[in-house]
Amino acid sequence: MASPEEEACLPESPPILYLKYTATTTVQDHTTLQVAGFAILTIAWILSSTSMGLVEWRVCHMDDPSFFSSVVCVGMWRLCIYSHEGNFSKTKKCYLYRNTFLPPDIRIAQYLLLATSTLGLLGKAFAILGLRKVHVGSPPEDRARTPFITAGLFTMAACVCISVAVFRNFHSIMNEQSMYFPLSFQVPFQPGNQQMGSTMVVATLGALLLLLSGIFFLSYRYPLDIQVHPDT
Repeated sequence: MASPEEEACLPESPPILYLKYTATTTVQDHTTLQVAGFAILTIAWILSSTSMGLVEWRVCHMDDPSFFSSVVCVGMWRLCIYSHEGNFSKTKKCYLYRNTFLPPDIRIAQYLLLATSTLGLLGKAFAILGLRKVHVGSPPEDRARTPFITAGLFTMAACVCISVAVFRNFHSIMNEQSMYFPLSFQVPFQPGNQQMGSTMVVATLGALLLLLSGIFFLSYRYPLDIQVHPDT
């Protein structure tokens, strides 16, 4: 049994372990916004990628007598024509685009949406790297800042790309720009009433979520008031 003098000389290990645990917990709690940003970025990336395959970017109601009761849905990769035959029957014909005749607005939007998907995926990768650097241990310095800033920049760039695609499509609808497709598509050069389709809502929501997640990543700051005690 140790004497009172010997017990006084024993190292106080429990307080040191408590300080180290508190430091690690504080660092991880400090990345709450970044964890939320990663979740939001995942949803935004899904919405942005899904919007590429949807066809209702632009909805046109034909005024031409030969297109009576027809609705044309213009997407970024295909065009679909919905026609009414009789009182209850409705037919659908879809045509895939070819770059040899693709309208410039749609061609540019294709590249922008592909860039959005790629940049969003890169942002997710760097966000995972930043979260891993923080949550695997208690870093003595701000090692996670660079991955989070990089993730934020990629996410912001993706937001810009999809926002430009949405704005160009909106501008084309407001100006009722002509669509030059092959005669085999059976679509007139001057469509009737053009309207925004439901895909515009999906793409706009994806752009807003990309903006929000990018702000969360760029707002990362390492807690400078944390002191980590070395092992003794």
